[in-house]
Amino acid sequence: MIEISSHNERLSPPAKSTVFVVDDDAAVLGSLRFLLETEGFAVRTFRSATALLNAGDMPSADCYVIDYKMPDINGIELVGRLRKSDRETPVILITGYPDENITARAAAAGVNDVVLKPLLDETLAKRIYRAIQDRRER
Repeated sequence: MIEISSHNERLSPPAKSTVFVVDDDAAVLGSLRFLLETEGFAVRTFRSATALLNAGDMPSADCYVIDYKMPDINGIELVGRLRKSDRETPVILITGYPDENITARAAAAGVNDVVLKPLLDETLAKRIYRAIQDRRER
């Protein structure tokens, strides 16, 4: 996992960074949209994995934030599908179900980081920023 040493460190996202957030909980989507837009990201939200996969012609994401437990396709399965066509875009999995098995499966699927709910605060924004920066520096 990516660790940020200072809680007071404020980072700005790279110019025009877009984050796609996938979660079946409308309240979580609204909260994450507010948090990430406040941190300077452009945000696109999806209520299900299927909604993201069927979104069609749209600009690409700089980072995905994907909930683990969703009714249609779980987050790890979604990451597997995304990785077939997009191997580079960072993915952060969010979950309210801490479990070493989930973390191991997420890493095997190509997830860059796992963040536990309800700890979705500015720490998430910092992890997104770092993931985007790491990708651009490669």
